Amino acid sequence: MSAIISARGIGKQYRIGARGGYKSLRDVLGDFVRAPFQRKKSESFWALDDVSFDVSPGEAVGIIGRNGAGKSTLLKILSRITAPTKGEVRLGGRIAALLEVGTGFHPELTGRENIHLNGAIMGMSRVEIRRSFDEIVAFADVEKFLDTPVKRYSSGMYVRLAFAVAAHLRPEILVVDEVLAVGDAAFQKKCLGKMQDVASGGRTVLFVSHNMAAITRLCTRAILLRDGRIAVDGRTDTVVGEYIRGNSDDSPVAVDYEATGRAPGSEHARLLAARVRSDEMRAAVVDIRQPIHVEIDYEILREHWPLHPNVHVYNEDGTCVFITNDSYDPSTRTARAPGRYRAVVDIPGNTLAEGMYSLDVALSTFEPVVVHFFERGALAFQVHDPGEGDSARGTYAGPIPGALRPLLPWSTVPLARREREVVNR
Repeated sequence: MSAIISARGIGKQYRIGARGGYKSLRDVLGDFVRAPFQRKKSESFWALDDVSFDVSPGEAVGIIGRNGAGKSTLLKILSRITAPTKGEVRLGGRIAALLEVGTGFHPELTGRENIHLNGAIMGMSRVEIRRSFDEIVAFADVEKFLDTPVKRYSSGMYVRLAFAVAAHLRPEILVVDEVLAVGDAAFQKKCLGKMQDVASGGRTVLFVSHNMAAITRLCTRAILLRDGRIAVDGRTDTVVGEYIRGNSDDSPVAVDYEATGRAPGSEHARLLAARVRSDEMRAAVVDIRQPIHVEIDYEILREHWPLHPNVHVYNEDGTCVFITNDSYDPSTRTARAPGRYRAVVDIPGNTLAEGMYSLDVALSTFEPVVVHFFERGALAFQVHDPGEGDSARGTYAGPIPGALRPLLPWSTVPLARREREVVNR
């Protein structure tokens, strides 16, 4: 099968400090006068360098990497918005790109007019555009503002309409950048579902996102860019794992509040430190099969009430996965003497699905309800599913939704004939 996207040796060079755009006569004369007194500096950098890959029809490919890795530059080249400095790109079909808020629409035209204009630019007939028109408007939920110039749209309205146009005008290639982050959570979920429909319908999707759960859910293949070059190209879970390991130093896996001179708390207790461990080590990236240990060091200043450490776990969508505390244990329901303590809660392996998690740590009294400290987003860590061994993923390699991924016991036994007859009645 021939590739629908073929990139060979793509490079894009930019000059640092270069001023682009239109120059007036005044600017030209000013530059001429200043030239003898200025030392010329010619600094440049390669946003992309020697990038080559092929994408087959019907593939959903995630493009990931840190900020500045070259992701958006690559999409702009593939979308023919900017030309490469070197190399070439060949496309085997119509492309629709949603890259930045403000790209693709004429601000003075209404939403209705922009839908028709975009369809015409993509080479669609009026009949084809009319056939998709109602579906676009319903998806974007902008019917009331359809005859309003888009320059008066909010960023959320603009993105909703732009995505609806890009996804519903039936391009062979759909290119989507992180711009969807402008929309709310419900719309992001709706867009992800639409992109899945596009990909399952045999069309090609290129998706840039920092949301690894979305990349894993949508894409069967991923490309990791690092400093303008392809670092890894392969199965999504493998590439995402490499990206996560490279970013592990950015996660706050341990905080020493006492050392920083900021130990939050009340007159009864204060927080000293908090950390995430796995296999007896601080861990920003945890294998899904390994237990996760959350430690909270605190100091009781006055013996008064029973104090209960608690941890709130959130996934990268901001959903609370669970909250845990130690009040189920009768021995914790009496006041402890003043002193320093370490509370540890263990999250068993094969509990959390792969993805990024943040932790709030707190210390509370429940009768009466008093919060002595509550540090939001105190810690963060990444769960990685390598797709091997005794992971709950088993042999399935595709995206698996859900915040929890428990490894539950299953059994299958032969059903005796008499039992079959009873079941079938």
